[in-house]
Amino acid sequence: MTAYSARAGDRLPQASVADTAAALADLLGPPIAKGVILRRPRMVALAERLDLDRRMVRRMQALRRRYGEGPLMLRLPGRSQALVFAPEDVRRVLDWTPDPFSPDSSEKHAALAHLEPRGSLISRGPARDVRRRFSDAALASDRRVHPLADRFATVVRQEVDSLLRWADRAGSMIGWSDFVVAWSAIVRRVVLGDAAREDHELTDMLVRLRAAANWAFLHPGHPALRARFHRRLAQHLARAEPGSLAAAAADLPAAPGTAPTDQVTQWLFAAGPAGIAGFRALALLATQPGAADRAAAEAAGGGPELPFLRAAFLEGLRLWPTTPLILRQTTQETLWHDGAMPAGTGIAIVAPFFHRDDETLPFADRFHPALWLDGGRESRLPAGWPLLPFSGGPGKCPARHLVPLLASLTLAALLERHRFHMGDPGRLDPARPLPSALDPFSLAFAVRPAA
Repeated sequence: MTAYSARAGDRLPQASVADTAAALADLLGPPIAKGVILRRPRMVALAERLDLDRRMVRRMQALRRRYGEGPLMLRLPGRSQALVFAPEDVRRVLDWTPDPFSPDSSEKHAALAHLEPRGSLISRGPARDVRRRFSDAALASDRRVHPLADRFATVVRQEVDSLLRWADRAGSMIGWSDFVVAWSAIVRRVVLGDAAREDHELTDMLVRLRAAANWAFLHPGHPALRARFHRRLAQHLARAEPGSLAAAAADLPAAPGTAPTDQVTQWLFAAGPAGIAGFRALALLATQPGAADRAAAEAAGGGPELPFLRAAFLEGLRLWPTTPLILRQTTQETLWHDGAMPAGTGIAIVAPFFHRDDETLPFADRFHPALWLDGGRESRLPAGWPLLPFSGGPGKCPARHLVPLLASLTLAALLERHRFHMGDPGRLDPARPLPSALDPFSLAFAVRPAA
């Protein structure tokens, strides 16, 4: 770990009022407008048209040129807020989670309390430890392939086959509204079991809670709806259907304070952005030269180890991260190279900057799955450069292996015997830089049997 040499009392660089206003507009504006917890389709479409995510990268580059590699304090009344630019600082913040860099930031707490007030992401101390261990164990966070992978593959195959049969009857077109029905069924069956397959009301309740969470402090919430949702979820968990994550959770020792329904709510919530990422990955595979054939060949090989499809999914998350801002909050004063950061400071890691910094990464705006294959040996990634599809350090997502597993299984089932053709392939023209944003809600594919 790098030694930080500043002394208490030294002040970190502070952005001017004008640069702070520009940073708020370009870095915080797009994620908030699109919906941090539940995406707003109209705003997502507008962000693609206006290239707003590229403005995030350009703003970070401009601030780095003006102020150096930071951290940089923003000039905000009543709020201490910092941006980080240096890879070593990103690693420090993530590796030293939860203390002194807590994931339970004020903004995150205000949002997630609408749906999971006892979730591990917004817990601290022993309660966080207990709740995080529960998710790590049930989701097998340290294993690339979950022990229930074969069962999950069966679920995925059944739901994808149903989707493809529907497409044949409906004129061989699949859009987001079709895909999300199949994806939601996969998620409910994987997490809660087959008996939850048709529980659309559970999903709809979570959508309403997430919509309120978008407003964080500004929405009074739906406490009665939240209580009803958690009661219904508890009934599914109590059934502990064999072959589901609910059964895996039921086999764990019952630790006081675990709050299982709050942790499982996070699993279900996180599956929404995962579906968006999977649909975007399908668009990449349909448009990048040779990608669909390579995916089909890998799918035909069978088994849950699908390295290229997993890499394609992760590359989609690099290009269009579903968590554009990784937030932490200091629990005590911390020292850096250029000064001290006060306790209670919010820290924002801007994922699109590190994923798409074309001043550093030669492949910034291209499909480059080699990043995720064989340790990225041929990736030309600078040493120590952070890629953050699932955050990092002790606070990294406990589903960091499970989500790519389910997504790659879904992509394999879709592409093994079919080819998908984008209705507007020019949006992802391989001859041009890939767009900074990709609206998944407007994607549509013509589906044809493979020759």
